Amino acid sequence: VQLQAYGGGKVQAGESLTLSCAASGRIFRDSTMGWYRQAPGKTRELVAAITKSGATNYIDSVKGRFTISTDGARNTVYLQMNSLKPEDTGVYYCNQAPTGIYKWGQGTQVTVSS
Repeated sequence: VQLQAYGGGKVQAGESLTLSCAASGRIFRDSTMGWYRQAPGKTRELVAAITKSGATNYIDSVKGRFTISTDGARNTVYLQMNSLKPEDTGVYYCNQAPTGIYKWGQGTQVTVSS
């Protein structure tokens, strides 16, 4: 399984980004999927997850600002990030949630400046 996250970039606080994640195979259809974030000097954390049935969960710091979703065929997982804050800066990865059982991809860098 290969996971590829993309869509990151450098933005100002308050702006938005949408991340996308594609995977080889059909893992999205069979797994709860999540977006993880690794901030500089910190461990990787799960920030959002979506179950096979479409239920979603978020960490408190992104609730109301981030939205995780999939396309109809569950071939791609998205993370819509609004009202970005400097503390959202980090490398974002997608993987199975909550433990990330698949090989980690390179992630996509998100940098939010104040």
